[in-house]
Amino acid sequence: MDASTHQFDFDKEVDRTKSHSDKWDKYKGQDILPMWVADSDFQSPPAVIEALQERVSHGVFGYTHASDTLTEIFVARMKSRYNWDIQPEWVVYLPGLVCGLNIAARALTDEGQTIISPSPIYPPFISSAKFAERPLVKATVKLTDGRWMPDLEEAGDQLAGKGGLLQMCNPLNPGGTVYTREELEATLAFAEKHDLFVCSDEIHCDLILDGDKQHIPFASINESAEQRSVTLMAPSKTFNIAGLGASIAIIPNAKLRQRFSKIKRGIVPGVNVLAFTAAEAAYQHGEAWLQEQLCYLAGHRDYLMQEINALPGMKLEHIEATYLAWIDCSELPVDNPHRFFEEAGVGLSPGLDFGNRKFVRLNFGCTRKTLEEAVRRMKAAVSSLA
Repeated sequence: MDASTHQFDFDKEVDRTKSHSDKWDKYKGQDILPMWVADSDFQSPPAVIEALQERVSHGVFGYTHASDTLTEIFVARMKSRYNWDIQPEWVVYLPGLVCGLNIAARALTDEGQTIISPSPIYPPFISSAKFAERPLVKATVKLTDGRWMPDLEEAGDQLAGKGGLLQMCNPLNPGGTVYTREELEATLAFAEKHDLFVCSDEIHCDLILDGDKQHIPFASINESAEQRSVTLMAPSKTFNIAGLGASIAIIPNAKLRQRFSKIKRGIVPGVNVLAFTAAEAAYQHGEAWLQEQLCYLAGHRDYLMQEINALPGMKLEHIEATYLAWIDCSELPVDNPHRFFEEAGVGLSPGLDFGNRKFVRLNFGCTRKTLEEAVRRMKAAVSSLA
């Protein structure tokens, strides 16, 4: 994209230090760049901000529900982007994706049934099994031809016929892998073989950085996939509105939908009025902003891969999607890579939280200036080891 055609300024630095930001307050008063939790430092699309301002000017914020327009927009989005025909009644709105993972863990398994989760993985996958008091089998995420993928067959050997739920993360967090159709079909065959339901976290589905990659919802593969699945999506990562809390579960199977809704009743609150407002505006008017963001993030990805892979003892595989870099520090002569870089002024996510302490996760959803300063500090830290 030519610079002259840019409508939006992703290089604009926004001071978040006085906004009660979890990301920025973690290192308050310290010279440490926060590159950890997965929210970006970009202002949301102007259309979202304008819609929120208009709704706030109304001045009344009572109990609410999703507009028919939002559901219609989302249904149309699934058709236009993925050729997936979903019905409005399949849509269940949630105040966040993590609660969706936890509800699914309870609703799609019976006591004693196993949950299979990739590992390393986004931490709430693992904790959802713990909170539901279900046995957990980890499908080790392995590097295959430069792409991170869970080894389901290895996990299947541990099921002993007690399987209940397979958790998916597509695109993968961490790792950034976008599942191909063949990989999704193999995942479905595994679920069918072991009679598993599937909960697919697809929150990063809009953040595909490679032009030759296409997100395919697991449930869109065929009717078998559709009827055994809960798909979780949200506009939150895409448009940086995570703090508002608007997520969506797509549940085609009426019995599963009923069980899911029963579990959340009386415990999970409804979505607030501003979250619905932001989601509708983002999906309806945010596409141009999203396309520019993807170009900006792809440039960050390319720069980061070049710089990290030039450092001795560190390796970063190609990131197909997300703004999250899963960096292998296993050859770095330090005991705790997270602490090592934190002491150098870069606050990354510790790999141990995801399942491998020799890795760190870096959030590059920031300005190029911030990213370059983080890389400079990491280079200096690694150089000091020589």
